[in-house]
Amino acid sequence: MTAAVSTIDIDRPPDEVFAYVTDPTRFAEWQHDVVGVRLESGGPSGLGTRFTTTRRIGGVERTMTQEVTEDSPPGRWAVHGVDGPIRPSVTVTVEPLDQGARSRVTFALDFAGHGVGVPLVPMVRRLAAKGAPASYRHLKERLETGVA
Repeated sequence: MTAAVSTIDIDRPPDEVFAYVTDPTRFAEWQHDVVGVRLESGGPSGLGTRFTTTRRIGGVERTMTQEVTEDSPPGRWAVHGVDGPIRPSVTVTVEPLDQGARSRVTFALDFAGHGVGVPLVPMVRRLAAKGAPASYRHLKERLETGVA
């Protein structure tokens, strides 16, 4: 199955959007299911950085570790899950609009199952496809109102 792809236009320059959307320590500010994030390195995020995200999914908190596999500001960022039965893969692309005054953000989200997680992947994909757009709208709202 292919990744769920969503695109949203944001009235902020690409460098500002990229910096915010790819900062794991800020995920809980715009992703409705994130309870917390901990950077394993303790410093700024970059290529090879690992971080642990705790999400509330179906009333239960689930923790997963992801690694930054691509970091090309202000255009492209990717992470992949490195543990657990269900491992997310996310690619974020930020493109300039209107000579850099605005941005188009594209999210490609997918999941791979390992062991007992294999049969759960279709359900997880459906849940993510249903919930992710609300997070993307919240991201847009935060960035455009200057809250972020």
